[in-house]
Amino acid sequence: MLKLFIIGAMIVVAVILIYAATRPNAFRIERSALMNATPDAIFAQLNNFHAWEAWSPWEKLDPAVKRTYSGADAGVGAKYAWVGNRELGAGNMEIITSAPNTSLIIRIEFLVPFKAVNTIEFTLIREGNATKVTEAMYGPSPFISKLMGLVFNMDKIVGSKFEDGLAAIKANVEADAAAK
Repeated sequence: MLKLFIIGAMIVVAVILIYAATRPNAFRIERSALMNATPDAIFAQLNNFHAWEAWSPWEKLDPAVKRTYSGADAGVGAKYAWVGNRELGAGNMEIITSAPNTSLIIRIEFLVPFKAVNTIEFTLIREGNATKVTEAMYGPSPFISKLMGLVFNMDKIVGSKFEDGLAAIKANVEADAAAK
């Protein structure tokens, strides 16, 4: 009886591992928001890592996070590193492409609790008197990520943080626009 149980368990594990291996080799998580503000007002919130404290939901995960800024003050070459609590982890980001008022591309490297290198991209598209802002993160999906994806819905987890961040940017830029 025990032998049958062990064989059955091994078959279940093998099926799970095989299924995980068939998952896509890359991922993309994306969210958008329409903001009643100009692209330049929004871009100012994105292109300078110092401004991220005011809107990034990741910053709220650890009020005692240790931040390090280096490189350029803003735009290409601006760098930001963090070491936070268990929930926030540690890593760094660098702006690698900065097209004023239209797009921003950031290389993000996670060091703790897992290692990964991905890309974050912001695009801004003018729509009448508003601006559509899209935040996306994409990169490779190694086997461990595929396996974790069977248990955790990363699109929902990370996507909800993108939604929170975009909502905070929207609130900030729309309040600034109303004050002018």
